[in-house]
Parts: sequence; C-alpha cells; structure tokens
Amino acid sequence: MTRFRARATVFLLTAALGCAAAAVPALTANASAPGTPLATGWLAAQLVQGNHFVSVYDKVTSPAQGETIDAVLAFAAAKDQNAAGAKAISWLKEPAVLSGYIGAGTESYVGATAKLALAAEVRDYNPTHFGNVNLIARLDKLLTKSGRYSDHSAYGDYSNAFSQALAIIALSRHGGAPAKAVSFLISSECKNGGYPLDFGQKKCVSDTDSTAMDAQALLAAGQRTAALRGLKWLASRQQANGGFAATGATSPNANTTGLAGEAFAAAGQSHEAALAAKFLTGLQLGCSAPSTERGALAYDKTGYNVSTAVDATAQGILGLADVSLAKLSSLGSSNTTMKLVCAG
Repeated sequence: MTRFRARATVFLLTAALGCAAAAVPALTANASAPGTPLATGWLAAQLVQGNHFVSVYDKVTSPAQGETIDAVLAFAAAKDQNAAGAKAISWLKEPAVLSGYIGAGTESYVGATAKLALAAEVRDYNPTHFGNVNLIARLDKLLTKSGRYSDHSAYGDYSNAFSQALAIIALSRHGGAPAKAVSFLISSECKNGGYPLDFGQKKCVSDTDSTAMDAQALLAAGQRTAALRGLKWLASRQQANGGFAATGATSPNANTTGLAGEAFAAAGQSHEAALAAKFLTGLQLGCSAPSTERGALAYDKTGYNVSTAVDATAQGILGLADVSLAKLSSLGSSNTTMKLVCAG
C-alpha cells in the first residue's frame, strides 16, 4: 500500500466508523491495510468452532469450504488472524471435508481444486501433498485439449472464467500455468476488452467479477497486455463513489469492488484501487452498529445483512490489502485483537 493511500484510508475509515480518537493510533500502527484488523477480527469471530463456516439450505447445515477459503485468503491479505487461518486450513485437510469439496471417485471439480491449491500455497503448504491429495495432478487431469479446465462430473460441467483464472493463478505459483490454458483464457476476451463469466456463449458479455479475476490470472501468467485490456474495460465500470456493481446490477457491492480493487492493485493502478478502497471503507460498520456487527463490511449501502456479511467482508478485505492472489502469503502474519473504542 502506498503511503498516500494508507493515510487516506485511515482518515476515511475513522470518519465512517465514528470511532473515538483512541482507536486511530491502533489502526495506523498496524502494517496491514487500515481497517482490516477490525474486519478480520469480526470475520474470525464468525468461524464455527473457530475453524470453518457452514451453509444452511432448507434447514440442512453443510460445510462451506469455499467460504472458509475466502477467510483464509482475507486473513493472509491483511497479515492478521494467523491462528484462525492455521485452524481453517487444517480443517480443510480433513478427509471428509476435502473430498466433499474437490470431489471423490470419478467426480473432480476445477474451481474447488484450484481454489484449495491456492489456499494451500498461501498458507505455505505443498499443493502436491495436501491432505494426501495431489491437487496439482488433479488439475492437470482436468485440462482439456482446447486449454480449458473442465469439471469431470456426472452432474455437468460448471467450470467457468473463475475456475480457469484460479487454476492459472495457483499453477503460476507452482512452476507456471500451461500456455494453452492461458491462451484459452485470452481467447475468451470480448470485443470491448472485458471477459465473460461463461465460455462458449453466442454473445460475449463482459462480466465485472470475471474480468477482475481474469486480469489477475493474466498478470500472474505474464500476459500484462491482455490483462490491461480487461482492466481498461473494468475501469469504465467504476462508479463515481469508487464501487463496482455485479454485471446486470446497478448498485455497487463489496464483493465485486473487493475483487476489482485487488486486480487494479495487482497491476499497479493505484488510482482505481484507492477509489475502490474508499467505497469499501464506507461499508464498514462502526459505533452506530450493534457491537456484534462492528468491523464487518456490509454487502452494499442497504446495510448489514447476516446472510451476506461474511462473504462481503472476506472479499472486501482483498480490495483493501493491496496484494494480488499471485503474491498472497500468510508468512509473517500476526494475531491482532482489535475492537473499536466508541464514545459514550
């Protein structure tokens, strides 16, 4: 993070949260992005049994491995909550948790495998031997002749730009991504420079979230020119308040803005990244919120919603931390415990 952006974000965060002046020195003393110790502290407190998240659908509770990985990445980005990150990655190594996420038997899923490989790398684990599974070899088997990574599943192929990008990023950190996988991603570019979510559609529709992820993947693979074309289109979608809306929506949100801000930071485009950070700090809950919500990032300007706050906070942190997924590491992380000092 640049010194200018760090100072600006401290000011914005303090004003937005309405915290007492006593909280400011604690924020500025932390080496990570201002505001993230509050956000990561809240996020860590939401972990079930201190090591994972769950999802509830039709009154059935299931492990939420993807959401747990988002937290692992957020903790590393903020260089904070190292103990929580360590517990989460250990939970992800459990056999039932692992196979339930990446697939078992003939089932094998690109996005989950690539995302888990990235999490392993971020936590300094060898992805070729994670929970007795070689995640890199599994990815290799999912690479098709065209260069696309595709699911092997009886339920259909749900691979898309996100899974392709995650695979390229994870493999770029582990010796390099296959050239044909990178070429395939570049070939999906729409005429306006953005990238679609789904491949092989009759009409190429640029997607904000996918373009942010693809730009990071292309930067990781050394394809800066193609990445900058995508970021040029993405910059055209940035709203006056610094936020980004999901494709098809009009209101900006923390998740999309977090991914976009991280992509701009990865490319060294500090102006767009700083504007995204300004929007994100405006979503962080402060002293006017109940104590159980303070530090979280709301999904959008409508305010806190328990069903979206975990994802919004985890992905929003990525837009505050100025570090790309390709360079993310938990090494050197601390265990900050921070609470707002509220007046009255």
